[in-house]
Amino acid sequence: MRRRARRQAFASIKTMMENLTQVLLLLAVAIAVVVTFQRLHVPTSLGYLLVGVILGPHTVGPTVSVPEFETLAEFGVVFLLFTIGLNFSLPQLQVLRHQVLGLGTGQVVFTTFLVGIFVWLAGFPVLVAFVFGAVFAQSSTTIIGSLLTERGEENTQHGRLGLAMSVFQDVTAVPFLVIIPVLGASVAANVLAGTLGWAIMKAAVAFMLVFFAGRWLLRPLFHLVSERRSLEMFTLAVLLVALLAAWTTNSFGLSLAFGGFLAGMMLGETEFRHQVESSIRPFRDVLLGLFFIGIGMRFDPAVIPSIWHWTIPGMLLMLSSKTLIVAAMVRKTGVDSLLAWRTGLLLSVGGEFGLALVAVALDSSVIDLEQGQIAITSVLLSMIAGAILIRFNGPIASRLASAPRAHAPGIPELSETPEKQVVIGGYGRAGHTIAVLLHSSGVPFVAFDTDPKRVAQGRADGYPVSYGDISDSELLSAVHVERASLMVIAFAEADSALRAISYLRRTCPQVPVIARARDLEMSARLLDAGAVHAYPEAIEASLRLGATALQMLQVPLADIDQVIQGVRDWGYKPVLEEGRDT
Repeated sequence: MRRRARRQAFASIKTMMENLTQVLLLLAVAIAVVVTFQRLHVPTSLGYLLVGVILGPHTVGPTVSVPEFETLAEFGVVFLLFTIGLNFSLPQLQVLRHQVLGLGTGQVVFTTFLVGIFVWLAGFPVLVAFVFGAVFAQSSTTIIGSLLTERGEENTQHGRLGLAMSVFQDVTAVPFLVIIPVLGASVAANVLAGTLGWAIMKAAVAFMLVFFAGRWLLRPLFHLVSERRSLEMFTLAVLLVALLAAWTTNSFGLSLAFGGFLAGMMLGETEFRHQVESSIRPFRDVLLGLFFIGIGMRFDPAVIPSIWHWTIPGMLLMLSSKTLIVAAMVRKTGVDSLLAWRTGLLLSVGGEFGLALVAVALDSSVIDLEQGQIAITSVLLSMIAGAILIRFNGPIASRLASAPRAHAPGIPELSETPEKQVVIGGYGRAGHTIAVLLHSSGVPFVAFDTDPKRVAQGRADGYPVSYGDISDSELLSAVHVERASLMVIAFAEADSALRAISYLRRTCPQVPVIARARDLEMSARLLDAGAVHAYPEAIEASLRLGATALQMLQVPLADIDQVIQGVRDWGYKPVLEEGRDT
């Protein structure tokens, strides 16, 4: 018995070490490929796909095969849907119903139908044609967003509209995640209709459960957790909610990702949305990378010679159908031809969710391996060709447009340089005062604080105050701080202020920062870090007191202002430097 136990122990250790070796190899190759892709300004999702091809079983070289790999990677899609749900809460869907909701839904429906008809006429079964239509209808928000940012077009009319429609496409992928697994369970028409109806009913019940749980439990839960002021506890709470919702929908026989989306929608209505997105992003990015690696491992380059006559037409069908459908739909709203064509070209590219739907269809046996290879290869080729179309969307659209530019009555004009907001870090006494002044002056702003009571008070005041740690780089990235016109740091914690200023100076030095400081030394540290102004509270209070005294002594206001400004210009850093010398 002891020898058997020892052998089992040694076998377990050997297996663990083999898995560790494969994990290390996976990480090393992923870092090398993704860093290279980032330096070349190529979307990292394509880099992860290449890692999967390199380490997959279909290419020469080492192969990574960890049993838990696919299960772990599936949660990447869960967290991706969770993040998308945060940005599409019920009130936001209500606001977008006439603009992006109609266009986004119509594009997916028409593309799925049109592509499905072509694939069916090519000789494929109806269910396979439906899957191809759903896969081809998706576009890559990652590729569109990164290329638009690189070209400075993210705030243009076509850029904003294209990104909004692309993000909404991700939402429309949720019904496909419910329907496609059902298609693999039964093929008889009457049984299939009943099974689909039952699946839709279960989805509705799951939605109601998560909806009411979100309304009654989530906000009190996160209020309780946030009062502890622990980012670790907050992150654990986010993971618990996302995974619990995924487990709930999975228990109903639905996909894990559907539950993640529902949980995100509920949290998207709360003041904790930005901090939740910040907390989940590292897990989402890593696990989503694993998911794309898993997709790449399914890709077999050796079969390309035998399926190229399907993949090339598939790529062309994807690019052309989406470009034409989107351009026609946007043009119908009254938008000029140039804007319509540019929007259509943006959405022509294949999408990551298309690859996710291929994986679901393969796992559900709706399509076979060869059909899966055709779909995957077509999407990958469209990502490469679509990136070129996006990069040169202006010149291409100019050639395709047949009408002069006119104002679009159907879609509100999206300014090339939209009004920027002020970001306030901290909603204590100073933050509240700044918010009142900005609001009175008609200046838009958003404020963040880590005290849920202050956040609740700010919202009761009618101001856009959300829960979040402004020193968290993930939060700043999530709220797109690079678009801000000014950052005001209104809290007194030096380390947090320095982290926020350091991040801004590295990533978006164009955003000016003014900060609150407790004393002269902290003011100097903040100025050295990159703040434009950092006013020490004690000295500023003394200056205002002195100014009041001079005013009561009938000294002219212009002279008082000149004296105070002179003290500021002369006193802050020079006084501190003299103190250091002594």
